[in-house]
Amino acid sequence: MDFIISRRQMLKLGAGAAMLGLAGCGSSSDGGSDAAATDDVTQLTFEPGKLTVATGNPAWEPWVMNDDPESGEGFEAALVYALAEQMGFAKEDVVWVRTDFGEAFAPGEHDWDLNIQQVSISEERQAAVDFSPAYFTPTQAVIVSKGGKYENATSCADLADAVIAVMTGTTADAFVMESITNGSDDNIRYYNDNVGAATDLKNQQIDALVTDTPQCVYMVESGQTGDSLVVGQIPGSSDAGLGMTLAKDSPLTPFVTDAMNAILDDGTVQGLIDQWLAAYTSDIPTLA
Repeated sequence: MDFIISRRQMLKLGAGAAMLGLAGCGSSSDGGSDAAATDDVTQLTFEPGKLTVATGNPAWEPWVMNDDPESGEGFEAALVYALAEQMGFAKEDVVWVRTDFGEAFAPGEHDWDLNIQQVSISEERQAAVDFSPAYFTPTQAVIVSKGGKYENATSCADLADAVIAVMTGTTADAFVMESITNGSDDNIRYYNDNVGAATDLKNQQIDALVTDTPQCVYMVESGQTGDSLVVGQIPGSSDAGLGMTLAKDSPLTPFVTDAMNAILDDGTVQGLIDQWLAAYTSDIPTLA
């Protein structure tokens, strides 16, 4: 597979460096990754010598603690620094920026190299952006108010007439329609982020909120959804997993792929899952 250096990167590297980069990016004879044959990865980034990483605004716990990715605390923040080190970047060379969720898988050029904010890998999104190998496969869960009509729900059918909030563009929408609403979106309310959805659930403007299970647990424990509980996980709501996104045909893709596979294989990623996510994924019932 040929990896294309964008016009923006050519301008940054200079015509001579770009020619060398293109020469080094040809397909490998054994069909493996071309990363080893490509120029220094630190010179292929949006800002040469820096790795610019985008996350959400805000970035939620337990993915990023205290909305402070620079701290390296939280699963995705810690993962980025582990990946960056594997790629040859020092911690101080990682630069964080913020985007909305939709930009993470929007086509075209961006002012970041990687975007990480729980983006599920899908064929549709892969047509627009490149993905890293999956680093975590969460389920989707349902938050409801304590003392409300749905507090004792044990099945998806029990929630069939609930007004349910999902974030626009997420896979939560598909899982809700497939498992709870029988294909209808009449009772689904769409939000640009989970902040507004959490507020409306707290104020009893909606009946339920669906997002990934770790975030559901955090939102309940932190009081953002009021006096509420995670009533259960949606059965079959694991998908292809979460991946970091890159611009389509980014010259960084083979480096990110090799680095992610390395820290998956050596147990680094599992260690971070155990450290940051275990408390948010255990003892949550699955709805019938």
